[in-house]
Amino acid sequence: MVSVLVASNRGPVSYTLGDDGSLSSRRGGGGLVSGLSAVDSQDGLWVCAALGDGDREAVRRGVTEPGVRMLDIDPEVYADAYNGIANSVLWFLHHHLYDIPREPVFDAAFRRRWESYRAYNRAFAEALAAEAAEGAAVLVQDYHLALVPGMLRELRPDLRIGHFTHTPWVSPEYLRMVPDDIVEELLWGMLGADELGFHTWGWASSFISCCSQRDDATGTAQGVWPSGDPWRGVEWRRYGAGKGRTRVHAYPLGVDGDELRALAHRPQVDDRLARLREEVGGRKTIVRVDRTELSKNILRGLLAYRELLVTHPEWRERVVHLASAYPSRQDLESYRAYTASVVALAEEINEEFGTPGWQPVLVSVEDDFTRSLAAYRLADVALVNPVRDGMNLVAKEIPVVSEEGCALVLSTGAGAYRELARDALTVDPYDVSATAEALHAALTMPPAERAERTERLAAAATALPPQRWFLDQLAALREPSPDSAA
Repeated sequence: MVSVLVASNRGPVSYTLGDDGSLSSRRGGGGLVSGLSAVDSQDGLWVCAALGDGDREAVRRGVTEPGVRMLDIDPEVYADAYNGIANSVLWFLHHHLYDIPREPVFDAAFRRRWESYRAYNRAFAEALAAEAAEGAAVLVQDYHLALVPGMLRELRPDLRIGHFTHTPWVSPEYLRMVPDDIVEELLWGMLGADELGFHTWGWASSFISCCSQRDDATGTAQGVWPSGDPWRGVEWRRYGAGKGRTRVHAYPLGVDGDELRALAHRPQVDDRLARLREEVGGRKTIVRVDRTELSKNILRGLLAYRELLVTHPEWRERVVHLASAYPSRQDLESYRAYTASVVALAEEINEEFGTPGWQPVLVSVEDDFTRSLAAYRLADVALVNPVRDGMNLVAKEIPVVSEEGCALVLSTGAGAYRELARDALTVDPYDVSATAEALHAALTMPPAERAERTERLAAAATALPPQRWFLDQLAALREPSPDSAA
């Protein structure tokens, strides 16, 4: 039995099954991995899903790492829960991505997939309940596991339960599309937590508003605005998922500057940087690094770059757009089509403006972190223009790593907007012309101003590194509720 547990869809380690039947493991990185390293492995456990054949085989053979428990969930149940609900419904809701004339459709097939999502969450809740010591702290991660807090509250009312949402939270108006009983179950699940965390107060406020608009009709919860600094959080009295209060906070995740700079200066990154410098040929660089995720707005970014070359022809042959677009969710047709559109538009720009000695766009659609770090170091301008994003760490990472300092073009849709807006060139994510003009302003920014802005951006980016982000949530979770006996 352990005193600190983390639950997430993807865990810190993955397994690959070789042709000869051997298993090899690969440990991942990121904020959660870094944060959990602050907890004694004797007292901590990470519960995650087996994502592929290698992971499932490892579970069946009893192969594991200390402090990790993988759940071998039925592949069909997992596929329905992960792709059918988490990525095709909840992600689209939170990012306001639906093509409304055609989607969403809440029919019998949706109800079947929701049953799988419920079963998937139940598997996590039961595993956490079985592993947690009396009064343990449980930190549940993201929209994949939105029902776990309520389920776990019923199984183990003694536990201190937190949930962190890494995406935006859907607006009340957009959520009205969803059947009432599904909304009730979703909010019931979230309100089972003692602590709810979001990257920004804006996303936290959206969640509170969704609860507020259902109070009179359903009695799901009642809001309590404590005196003092509202940025410390809001308390929300819950019913149905156990009496008590759910406190809502904002935790704006930052980056570990020392670790990131060390990664960016490894020999393999130096080699890739040398190759990129040769390809760029001494020209200015506009850098973007994204997954080919529909919310990242890569197509409008490319359109803005094309408009820059039209309205400011002086930049032709003087600038190169380095675009890294990691393939994302290619098992979903909408994502495959989007990735193909990104590649096609980059090729159109190269055909329209390219010359024998100059390729305007150098696009990579491979998962190549080494290239991305090299591009970070080379960046004169960073373009981060999502339509809606929980945080967007790329906006924080590039200023930390850029060697000559970079001008950041940042959309108002990024969760990082409020933290970085003072020293960024901010744009409406839908306004292609304004984005083109911001790129021009960034390229012409005096070096001294660019350096000063970069220094302030880097300081803001590293203000709440992953370990502190994790430990702050853990500390808040261990604070007693003002009326825990209510």
